[in-house]
Amino acid sequence: MTEPTFWDDQDTAQKVINEVNGLKSYVTSFEEIEERLDNLEVSYELVKEENDQELFEELDNEAATLIKDINDFELQMLLSEPYDANNAILELHPGAGGTESQDWASLLLRMYQRWAEDKNFKVETMNYLAGDEAGVKSVTLLIKGHNAYGYLKAEKGVHRLVRISPFDSSGRRHTSFASCDIMPEMSDDVDIEVKSEDIKVDTYRASGAGGQHVNTTDSAVRITHLPTNVMVTCQNERSQIKNRDAAMKMLKSKLYQLEIERQQQEIADIRGEQKEIGWGSQIRSYVFHPYSMVKDHRTNVEIGNTQGVMDGDIDPFIDAYLRSHIQ
Repeated sequence: MTEPTFWDDQDTAQKVINEVNGLKSYVTSFEEIEERLDNLEVSYELVKEENDQELFEELDNEAATLIKDINDFELQMLLSEPYDANNAILELHPGAGGTESQDWASLLLRMYQRWAEDKNFKVETMNYLAGDEAGVKSVTLLIKGHNAYGYLKAEKGVHRLVRISPFDSSGRRHTSFASCDIMPEMSDDVDIEVKSEDIKVDTYRASGAGGQHVNTTDSAVRITHLPTNVMVTCQNERSQIKNRDAAMKMLKSKLYQLEIERQQQEIADIRGEQKEIGWGSQIRSYVFHPYSMVKDHRTNVEIGNTQGVMDGDIDPFIDAYLRSHIQ
């Protein structure tokens, strides 16, 4: 960063700055934890001399908070796989069931938005298709923040809901499914080749609340990768060029994810395992009735506070999953 030519290439300079900021956050967090630990040890010796129960309880609470922060820091340091530090692209798609499953997808959307806000991550809506009566048919979010992909890759899979349906006049219990797909946002210089003859680009008018440009020009872009039939859509930008650039990034992200899954499948075949990726194998169940429980089927972590989970408190599930996959 001290080189005289550092700012000649703005994009490259910004990438370096982001990397430096990420490294600085690690160092700062470590130093803060070290200082807090030293202070706790000093406080402990003083409290022992005072033999004050109230001070003991206060110290105990501080120690519990420090332990949680140490665990969080440890997890951050373990997120060292390629693209873990990248922004994340999150896609939600409801399963069969019409309005019921579309409403479930909207509840998951709110859950992830709340989680991202709590992490101080920035959330951008890349694509949004509303349901016919309620909920969403599909939605794509770009979640910007250090390690966003590293955390959210734990959420990839099918999410199952059991509840009394608010759309059923008979008050019957319904089971709904929605899939969550997670990909890292790829930079322009990522080494994934997309040939021009392999893609089909369609433009159409963006849907939304309207405005000076929305719904008046064909600014929305849909790109189809013909060899894999992968399709991506972007309509959040006003210009077609910007939407095309964003869609190409999403396409590269999806192709990268496909390659990762192909490699995982090869390893599973060698080991004699058959792990189905995607639909048909839920990773987590959210039961609202006849009891309240959210259970992750991969780690067996259970949380009884369903409202807290739906308000974005999903870190225990993410933490357990990531730690179980660290080599």
